[in-house]
Amino acid sequence: MRKEVVQRFEEAKQLYEQHGVDVDKALEKLEQIKISVHCWQGDDVQGFLFGDQELSGGISVTGQYPGAAQTAEQLRADLQKALSMIPGKHKVNLHAIYADTDEQVDLDQLEPKHFQTWVDWAKEQGLGLDFNPTCFSHEKSKDGFTLSHPDPEIRRFWIDHCKASRRIGAYFGEQLGQTCVTNIWVPDGYKDVPVDRLTPRQRLKEALDEVFAEELNPAHNLDALESKLFGIGSEAYVVGSHEFYMGYGISNNKLICLDAGHFHPTESIAGKLSSLSLFTDGILLHVSRPMRWDSDHVVIMDDELIEIGRELVRNNLIETTHIGLDFFDGSINRVAAWVIGTRNTIKALLRAMLEPTESLKKAEFEGDYTTRLALLEEFKSYPFGAVWDYYCAQMGVPVRENWLAEVKAYETEVLLKR
Repeated sequence: MRKEVVQRFEEAKQLYEQHGVDVDKALEKLEQIKISVHCWQGDDVQGFLFGDQELSGGISVTGQYPGAAQTAEQLRADLQKALSMIPGKHKVNLHAIYADTDEQVDLDQLEPKHFQTWVDWAKEQGLGLDFNPTCFSHEKSKDGFTLSHPDPEIRRFWIDHCKASRRIGAYFGEQLGQTCVTNIWVPDGYKDVPVDRLTPRQRLKEALDEVFAEELNPAHNLDALESKLFGIGSEAYVVGSHEFYMGYGISNNKLICLDAGHFHPTESIAGKLSSLSLFTDGILLHVSRPMRWDSDHVVIMDDELIEIGRELVRNNLIETTHIGLDFFDGSINRVAAWVIGTRNTIKALLRAMLEPTESLKKAEFEGDYTTRLALLEEFKSYPFGAVWDYYCAQMGVPVRENWLAEVKAYETEVLLKR
């Protein structure tokens, strides 16, 4: 480790310790946090089950940057490269369309065997896997409805797909010794204002009841439900609204997924975390960056991300919150996008861990809002970057922007040759 990195770390550590912040303990805790890195950034949400397919369900990826993964083997190589530049051991999040098989199989017929290469690779890398049924970009979802579809045959297809996905998730958890979170998101909704908002939600509730009827070992699989405010083609009405899934999740002991891009553009999900924590055993968090709508830009160190990190740390929600990423940008190097977004998410958690939380809470409890504001502002310029550099060096990954040279070399040697 470079001498200057250690020196800056020791100087920063002394500053933080003056306010009772245990820097070493913070780094030990940070190392235990697993971020679920989403595979679909690497190939623009195409998957490998149906070949090149037109995206639907309100999903759109823009940009023509060269080097998108074209096979599961390439995608795993790209993920492995990205993870080599991210401190810590993490998880990879798969969608059902990323089945790695030569067998012609539809979504409702998927089995664990169709993902065995992913499991073998995850074992080799010491990674966990999370999972998602793919309820979009399919001929049976073209009209914008899946689990709440009025046609019982189409609805049955999606129910069976979600059932199969849960079993796959349980297999992941059992094989890898790390609980798999299987998250259900459906694009169901209307482009214009509907007359009947209730009936589709009744169908969705009944469908979910059937999907979850099979009891699975929670040590292997945890179920989650992801809401959305609106999307392309569902601007006026979304069946699986936040209120619907919050009610269903709390009533049925399911994780509720909060996606940073699925609410009103001026609405922060950070403030929702503590509320949900009082009524649930855990939360699934999707870290994304909306820009005017759910556009899933690469995560940056913005105010929302900082507040999410603070809310998780200040309220001791780290252990009960499953943190995943959800963005897709085809306009930049896709490996770099993973590195930037994941490192920023970890940085935000570290930054929150380095705040004098107990002193801030004490000042607030005593009504000393002057001290609260003063400390919050001063700590914005405290040298958390020196601690981050040390952590990266300690974990054997590039310090600061040095990772970019590795990505550029990988682009030249691998990505541009595809």
